[in-house]
Amino acid sequence: MTTDQIILFTLFGAVFGLLLWGRFRYDIVAFGALMAGVVLGVVPTENAFDGFGHPATLIVALVLVVSAGLVRSGAVMLITRTLVDSSRSLGAHISIMGAVGGVLSAFMNNVAALALLMPVDIQTARKAGRAPGLSLMPLSFATILGGMATLIGTPPNIIIASIRQESLGAPFKMFDFAPVGGLAAIAGLIFVALIGWRLIPAREDAMIEPEDIAEYIAELTVPEGNKQIGKRLAELQEEAHQADVAILGLMRDGKRRYGTARNVVLQAGDAIVLEATPDALDEFRSTLNLALADSDREDLLLADGDGVEIVEVVVTEASRLNGRTAQAVGLSWRQRTVLLGLSRQGRKITSQLRTTELKPGDILLLLVPRDTVAHVTDWLGVLPLADRGLAVTQDSKTWLAIGMFAGAVAAASFGLIYLPIALGLVVVGYVLAKIVPLSELYTHIEWPVIVLLGSMIPLGAALETSGGTELIAGALVGLTEGLPAWVVLTVLMVVTMSLSDVLNNTATTIVAAPVGIQMAQTLEVSPDPFLMAVAVAASSAFLTPIGHKNNTLILGPGGYSFGDYWRMGLPLEIIVVAVSIPAILVFWPL
Repeated sequence: MTTDQIILFTLFGAVFGLLLWGRFRYDIVAFGALMAGVVLGVVPTENAFDGFGHPATLIVALVLVVSAGLVRSGAVMLITRTLVDSSRSLGAHISIMGAVGGVLSAFMNNVAALALLMPVDIQTARKAGRAPGLSLMPLSFATILGGMATLIGTPPNIIIASIRQESLGAPFKMFDFAPVGGLAAIAGLIFVALIGWRLIPAREDAMIEPEDIAEYIAELTVPEGNKQIGKRLAELQEEAHQADVAILGLMRDGKRRYGTARNVVLQAGDAIVLEATPDALDEFRSTLNLALADSDREDLLLADGDGVEIVEVVVTEASRLNGRTAQAVGLSWRQRTVLLGLSRQGRKITSQLRTTELKPGDILLLLVPRDTVAHVTDWLGVLPLADRGLAVTQDSKTWLAIGMFAGAVAAASFGLIYLPIALGLVVVGYVLAKIVPLSELYTHIEWPVIVLLGSMIPLGAALETSGGTELIAGALVGLTEGLPAWVVLTVLMVVTMSLSDVLNNTATTIVAAPVGIQMAQTLEVSPDPFLMAVAVAASSAFLTPIGHKNNTLILGPGGYSFGDYWRMGLPLEIIVVAVSIPAILVFWPL
């Protein structure tokens, strides 16, 4: 093993370790590794930023903008509003939402597809009187599966196509993934719709009322002159019980008191720590004339009754709140928005709400000026959990948006125009037609993913140039020596799938694809079946909430725990492998 190989394996080991740890965001980890690779001499300085101009990186960015245009034009909502009905049985609802999610995610980024459908699914669940957790996981899995069918459905397919172009001289085309990825997606969707959703852990709250679904940790302050001053905290229990509020403790001078707080005599400025639903919280506050946490927050309530709105949102990985506090982003003074409550499944909140570091999957209860709800949610990069009824664009532009996109897909599929150029023309068309406002053009691009791709691509190229991928491929081939080709493909899929369950699927693809090509060259067979195996496996992250962003997004709203995913995810991954291997051998023979 050469010095360069040792350095690169160490860097990749550090990247994977830090991604598993989760202390630092994945784009910072990847960019830091790239800079270390340049300083250590394993990545040539002149090639350090090649990844940011790589076709795969550009396609991912353009697909995100095009996805936003399809949403804003009303094209996607036209489909969902037509097909979704809360009166259907749970099984029928999951089947229809899964089919819609699968088809949409084949032609738009699968994270964007879930972001669009999740509020619809939650609203439908609430109208039907069932917990969203019964249908959100099937929806997430369906959108992940649908992305396997086309080139633009998921970043791993885009990366695989680009790596094939660099290694073999031609990329995969738009629908080259359909014979394998499409069959795996169909088989997976059938399983999810008929059997998979039944494997989700039974919940006692399966038929609870909407207002009981999400409870928040919140704080209410005792203002000067309040009648509760001088009372013991325990004396508020009757009002709390009537309002269906749980008193958790008391905060005074920035310190929380829990078990000992019951007998504490209330003073002005004390913050009562509660667990409550939005309606219960408001009832308790108004009954006892309590205040929000500070005077800036109270100002909002002094507005006219129609001037404020309470909204529920979920923090995404791309949100500016991810890893930061409400205080740090200036939520109050920048947007006149109040953080009323926080719901974080399975974790105790031990600091003040506004100084609590927020994480992907957290559900926030926000008090927002009514006329700025859309702006605030977009600025924060959070996902509303209720249908805000916003008019996205004029109805007359729906078919224009669909026509532009369909024309670009057709032209790229028949080889008339290079895919990045086709998507670029769609973006220009959407801006000129005012489907995507120019002011919002760059806000729809998920920059952490772009930085991750731009950083990992040069590192992956360096690993391949140094012979590192050849070493990994040799080890896997040696492990399967003398076994049939389908066994070799299965081993590659299982290894890639296992990595994707715990790591970012983009990083997994960048490492696994060159290994697959090297394995094919060692066995003296076509590399295409190995690339297809990597593409499907890298997208099949169904065992954990951290393997795919869609699984992270539903963690809080669905009320899931870490161990809930494998129950439906493990048999689903087995089905994907069982369907994909024969399909690969038929459509992409060795």
